[in-house]
Parts: sequence; structure tokens; C-alpha cells
Amino acid sequence: MPSRRMWVRFAFVIVAAGIALAFAAILMVPEAQAFFTAGKGKKDDLAKSLRPLSERSLVLARDGSTVAVLHAEENRVAVKLSDVPIQVQKAVIDIEDDRFYEHGGIDLRSLGRALATNVSAGGVRQGGSTITQQLVKNSLLSPKQDVHRKLKEAVLSVRLESQMSKNQILERYLNTVYFGNGAYGIEAAAEKYYGVKVGQLTTAQGALLAGLIRNPVYYDPFRYPDVATKRRAEVADRMAQLHDISPADATAIKDEPLPPKPVEQPGEKLDYFADKVKQILLNDGSPLGGTPQDRYQEVFNGGLRIHTTLDPNLQKIALQKIDENLPDTNGKFTAALVSMDPKDGAVRALVGGPGFDQAQYDIVTDGARQPGSSFKAFTLMAALEQGHSPNDIIDGTAPCPIPNPGGTPNPYSPSNFEGEEGGPMTLTDATAHSVNCAYARLQEAIGGRNVVDVANRMGITHHLTPVKSLTLGSEAVSPLEMVTAYATFAADGERHDPYFIQSVEDRNGKQIFSAKPKTRRAVAAQNARVETQVLQQVVERGTGVKAAIPGRQVAGKTGTAEDYHDAWFVGYTPQLATAVWMGSPTAEVSMRGVGGINVQGGSFPAQIWGAYMKEALSGQPVIPFSQPDDSLIPGAQQIGSPPSPTSSVPTASTTPGSSTTTPSASIPITIPSITRPPRPTEPPTEPRTVPTRAPRCYTNPRTSSTVCR
Repeated sequence: MPSRRMWVRFAFVIVAAGIALAFAAILMVPEAQAFFTAGKGKKDDLAKSLRPLSERSLVLARDGSTVAVLHAEENRVAVKLSDVPIQVQKAVIDIEDDRFYEHGGIDLRSLGRALATNVSAGGVRQGGSTITQQLVKNSLLSPKQDVHRKLKEAVLSVRLESQMSKNQILERYLNTVYFGNGAYGIEAAAEKYYGVKVGQLTTAQGALLAGLIRNPVYYDPFRYPDVATKRRAEVADRMAQLHDISPADATAIKDEPLPPKPVEQPGEKLDYFADKVKQILLNDGSPLGGTPQDRYQEVFNGGLRIHTTLDPNLQKIALQKIDENLPDTNGKFTAALVSMDPKDGAVRALVGGPGFDQAQYDIVTDGARQPGSSFKAFTLMAALEQGHSPNDIIDGTAPCPIPNPGGTPNPYSPSNFEGEEGGPMTLTDATAHSVNCAYARLQEAIGGRNVVDVANRMGITHHLTPVKSLTLGSEAVSPLEMVTAYATFAADGERHDPYFIQSVEDRNGKQIFSAKPKTRRAVAAQNARVETQVLQQVVERGTGVKAAIPGRQVAGKTGTAEDYHDAWFVGYTPQLATAVWMGSPTAEVSMRGVGGINVQGGSFPAQIWGAYMKEALSGQPVIPFSQPDDSLIPGAQQIGSPPSPTSSVPTASTTPGSSTTTPSASIPITIPSITRPPRPTEPPTEPRTVPTRAPRCYTNPRTSSTVCR
């Protein structure tokens, strides 16, 4: 009876003869002849037709570390063949195409041997396509399986061998092939399975990866470790059979443990900052230009290196301080933070809310929340622009009915925090203690439209309506807008638009974009410096004392929206401006009783701000704020109607930014920002003109001359 070995040999002869006859027949087909003769005289027409490999883009922090990896279906990093260890190359060649350096694109001997092996094994154990054929199939042809496509594959493989060197073909192949678990190319596979760069792969690791190429799902070591172990052993035995490793090496490879789970690479999960960068590059106005389709291709397949303004150390500190200081509410309430360099607008840290994988809604850039009393800073600036002094006296007595003809309610009657009576006070004291009635009367005196104008110039881009409650923060804005505006104070009145991307390079390292920060003067430097002096009082003795940093000058303002549903602290030093918001990420929900208190801007937000800024500025030089010219600060005057005859008016201080009297018990030094009644509607018209007032005179202490304004 014929032995099994005889049957295998007989099958091999029959199969080989059949292949030879079939290929000979193919050559007689006119279409095949056309394939062989097409393009004669063009040395690299086929090589040039290989479509560029899709390659992932990297979002990088300012120190070069990876923030995010952006890719479409194929996560790939193209590498040079010289980067791939020789033994890893041999593992792939030995198991996929051991005569790669001998054939001309098609290997009839290997095809016949593979078919005979598979017949003998009763299943597919060995492939017959060469590496060149696999490259052609993956790069030049559709996935449709028929005789016509196989004919193209064979013919194009022969032509490609005449136009590319063996090493060029192997390099392209190793960068193209799919290794499973989302890894395209040998570099991505090394990262995914072993957490190393391709140049660090061992022979045993290369053997496992080489074995995956045939069927990356079936041989997946994470899902089918037993099957993967056997496949790796086949690769090791084949390498030993071809004398690329010793039998002892093969045994050692078989004894190596399999990787336990996919290795998560830095930047695999998007965060709020990376998502904002992605939006900027994809949206209209993108620095990449082109059509939406062009931009998508570049971002997800173009191999870009996107250098950003993110400081990873500040980002880490921001996340840590929010986690340490935010009360546990089981996700009901959260905090957002954005930090900016006042000198140029570079965004250094961004926490858009709860984990990005949970919400994917960035409160910092996309949200619009009521800023509460943190908006009073713009009213104060509008007053300074009209010649008012921080020592001017205003009535903060509550209640304070404000005429609102044609609007609702009429009159508009805000109150002070928890029913405090208020009384006459300087603008500095009214700001430090966030007195609502003082600021409602101040807006009435200077005009709401002028407040809107200041806010717009300083960086507020949301539409604002000059309603009577504007100064109390009834108009919604984003934390990014607020930090931009407050950074303008820190920059002596120069507004720097926020930016996230420093530069972009293509896959070849050519710079295709470099940021040009947008700067404009928003307010006069003198007024910005006076405002800073006033806002320092908020932190030193007012509602924002929890934001204080020992040994550093800090300026800022608290804000609390109606019924405690939004709480803010926005502030700055000369080196860094930061906004912190706290509230519900999904709706306007009261924070009464959260963490044992009614949450206001001076509580958790100021606490987070102070903890973050203290560590963020650790090791940085202590820089004082620029001082205003005292001789240009007007003398104190009464704003609006004088207080009732029974009220005592404090004597104006000659020192800008300071209070003239010790705050009374009716205005506690550390009261938080306050809540407001419902936002009134706008009356039909409101003059935009600046209110007139009588000239005021004061003595310049430096020259002893009298100046009237």
C-alpha cells in the first residue's frame, strides 16, 4: 500500500505541474501580455503608483512628550528597514517568504510546496504568496477575490520587482502589514504588544509578531494564547531549519512568556486639550487649509507632528489640585480650569470638566455659564475709562431699586449678600467685598453698553446684552473668555488671543505652520494697573482670601451665579492667568449644601485656584505687578445719588487700591460672592453715551500743582 509520503510527493508533483500549466496559460491571455508590456520605458511608474502609507499624527506638549495620537482606521508609524533588527526581519521572511531574496516576485516552487504542505496537513499551514505579492495586494489592488485579480497580482509583482530593490519592498511591506489589535506596521505592533520601539524587539518578540501576519485574529496572544504559542513555535522551528538561529535559540523562544495584554501608549485616549487641537485643525480656518476632506486626511493619515502650547507639568498639577480640593458629589458637580500665559496667550493647561471619556463636552472652550460677580471687573474698568477713581464713593445700601423702564422687572431690585445693608463705600471696598447694590448703581451711572464694550475688547466673544443685571454676571460666558480677559489686566491692557498650537510639521519634518499670536491693545496700561491694585484687595482682605499665595502678589475676583449654580474664581499673577469654574456639567443645579456649605466663588473655586497656582509657580521668580502712576489717579468723588443723610460717608484714601475705613460688620471681609434675583429683561433703549459729571480737581502729590479733569 502506498505510503503517506508517496502520496504527498505525488500531490506535490501534480500541483506544481498544474501551477506551471496555469501560469503558461495565463501568459497567453492578451490582457496578461498587456500588463507585462505596459509602461515600458518608465522605470518607476508602478513604484510611484503605490499610494502613500497612512500614518498617525502626534499631538505633542511643549516639552515634546506625546499628548495624543490621532489616526483613522490604521494606527501606523513608518520606519526605515535599518530600524528593524535583522533577526526580526529574518523571522518575517522565514515564515512568510523564505526565498524572498531569490525570486523575481512570484515563487512557483514555494507556491507548490505550500500547497503540498497544506494538502498533507489537511488545512492552511503555509501561504504561497510572496512578500511582493502581499504588498501588491495590500497597496495596489481591491480586496475582491477572483482570477482576474490574482492575474493582476502576479503580473504587477514581477513589474514591481524590476522597479524597487528587495530592501525597499521589504521596508514597505513591514510598514504596511496588519498585526492585529489596531496595529498597522511593525513599529505600531512593537508598541502595542511589547511597549517598545521596533529597534528594541528581541528575536523571540519578533517571532511572535511574524507569526501574526498570516491571521492576526486567530493567532492573537491575548485572546488565544495556546494557538499563539504554537504559531510562535512554528516560526522558531522554521528559523532554526533555515539556520538563522540555533536549535537552542528556538527552544528558548518557545519558553518565553507571551505578552499578557495590549500596552496602552501615551496619548491613546484623547483629553480636552487634544480634542480642542483636533477641532482647530479640522474646522474652517484651520492652519492646514484645504477642504474638509483634505484636512481630515492630513490630521488622521498624514503623519503630522503637532507641537502645542500645553505644559504637561501644569496640566498634571491642575488635575491633581481639582481632585484634592473638589468635594465628592458622585459626579454631580465638577470643576473646570484653564491657564494661560498673559504675555502671549499660550494656553498652558486645560481641564474641561469630568474625564473626557465620560463627558466629551469641554466647559472651558464650549461652555457658557453665568460668571456672577467676576463680571464686575469689566464694570470697574468701564468706570476707570470714564475718569472715575477707585477711591470714588458709591452707595452700596440695599435694597437698591434700579429704574428699568420698558423692561422686566421694573424697577430691577438686586440685594446684597444674605441681606447685608451695605452703605456708602469706595469702589475698592465695593469690589473687595463684592457688594451688589454698589455695582448695580455703578453700571447705572456709567451705562451698560459701555460695560459690554469693555468686556468685548478684553476678550468676551459671547453676545452680551446690557441688561441691568449685566454687572452681576447674568450673561453667560466661557472660562476661556474669562481667562483671556483677566490675562489682559495682567498684560497691562494688551489682549492676547488664546492659542493652542505652536507649530505643525509634515511627515518629512517640514514646518507647514507656525503660530503668530494675535495681540491688540484693549485698555490703557494705567487703567489696567489701577484695576489690578483693586483686584489685589479681593485676595488680600475680601471674598477671595482662599486664593492667596504667601509671598506673591495675586489679583482676581470671585463670582457666584443665582442660587449657587455656578461658582468662579478668575485671577492672575504677572506670569500666569487662570480661571476656575465649578458647577454641574449638564445643567444649572444649585450647589446649596455641597461639601457642607453653599458653594460660592470664594470657597472651593478659590481654594482650587490657590492650590494650583502655588504649585504651578513654585520655583518661578517672584515678580510684582507694575504700578500705576499715582499722579494720574483722580481725587475721590461721589458716584450717583449721595447716600441718605443718616449715612456716614468715608473719607477717600489718597492711596489707590486701598480702603479708607475699616469694613463694618455689615460688610464682612471674607464674605463670598453673592447671588442675584432673576435676570431682568432689557428696556427698549439705553443711551451709549458716557454720563457727564462735574469737573473734579485734585493735587498732584509730586508737583503740588492742582489739576482739574
